[in-house]
Amino acid sequence: MKIDRLILGEFETNSYVVRESESAVDCLIIDTGLDASDLIEFLQQHRLNPVAVILTHGHVDHIVGLGALRGHFAHIKVYIHRLDAPMLADPRANLSVLTGMTFRSEPPDVLLEDGDTVEEAGIKLKVLHTPGHTPGGICLYAESEDLVFVGDTLFADSVGRTDFPGGDMDQLLQSIRTKLFPLPDKTAAYPGHGMRTTIGREKRANPFLQG
Repeated sequence: MKIDRLILGEFETNSYVVRESESAVDCLIIDTGLDASDLIEFLQQHRLNPVAVILTHGHVDHIVGLGALRGHFAHIKVYIHRLDAPMLADPRANLSVLTGMTFRSEPPDVLLEDGDTVEEAGIKLKVLHTPGHTPGGICLYAESEDLVFVGDTLFADSVGRTDFPGGDMDQLLQSIRTKLFPLPDKTAAYPGHGMRTTIGREKRANPFLQG
């Protein structure tokens, strides 16, 4: 698997372009950031075909780039968990009003549930529902590659914020302990912000998850 990380927008959101191999043209995108211009430029420069985008949750800094992305690649298929899908059309729920904009998007193409499998561009990802940051927050596990995309659920030495509407710290910590920590310690975790970590490292050292 080939993974390119782009850091997008003023919130420095990680957007991942995922391909089956270095030579593959079809790709899968995970989160779009607040500003997708660098993402679109990357896709065009490398002549890639984004067949789908999976949104790990419905907050503004992960979804606003969707508008521009759909404008350039009208065929792209959009995935999001069922519980966060309404956020795409609600500027208050997706927090875009707090940034001075009122972002609304067309409905997603596919509503996800816990345990679903997404298969696009030769990539196979299992959906792990990890509520707490948002009600429909998800992580995406590629078992064969020993990696998981964790959105804003888990970070290196930290966890997602829970002070926005729909957030719940107890629920978030429970999600991490029951859905992410059972994965093998060597599993690489690719977060929505910041640097990559591993499940084993966060088990041992994450201050929010000790005791």
